[in-house]
Amino acid sequence: MNIMLVCSAGMSTSMLVQKMRKAAEEKELKVTINATSEADLSNHLDKLDVILIGPQVRYLSSKIIEKAEPYGIKVDVIDGMHYGMMNGAKVLEQAEGLVRK
Repeated sequence: MNIMLVCSAGMSTSMLVQKMRKAAEEKELKVTINATSEADLSNHLDKLDVILIGPQVRYLSSKIIEKAEPYGIKVDVIDGMHYGMMNGAKVLEQAEGLVRK
C-alpha cells in the first residue's frame, strides 16, 4: 500500500509520517508512507493507493479528489484529533480502512 499525506507545504505531516511508519513496522505491514505539498501531488499520483489530507487544508479536498479519481486513489481528510495528537497508528488504520472499502 502506498500512502501519501498532503498538507500545504508537506512539512507539518512529516512527523506524522514517521509515527505511521513506526506503527506499520510494529504491525509488520508492507507500506510506503510519504508526505508532500498539494502543489507537488500530481507528480506522485501514478504510484498511490491512498491520499490523506491534513485537516488544516481540508478545503483542498475536492481539488485533490478530482486529481485522484482517474487513478482510483482513495482520498480522505485525516481525523483532526488523531492528527493533533500525532497518533500514527490511528491514521494508519484510517488509511487501511479506505483500502478495504
